[in-house]
Amino acid sequence: MRNNLSRILGERLLKISDIYKATGISRSTLTEIYYQRATNIQLETLQKICDYLQIPLSALIEYEPKKLEVK
Repeated sequence: MRNNLSRILGERLLKISDIYKATGISRSTLTEIYYQRATNIQLETLQKICDYLQIPLSALIEYEPKKLEVK
């Protein structure tokens, strides 16, 4: 699973502090997401980020399922 927060912010010339000020999400949480170190992100947090950026969740988070070996 990969998030695109850093890419999106870079493209829009936004900073973590911009999201923090607009949403109230803690800077430490945003930093963990930005650097892809967060492991358990609350859905409410993702929703606030998506609402602020006006993007669907699928644009923020990418998931490619692992290929399972069929026996």
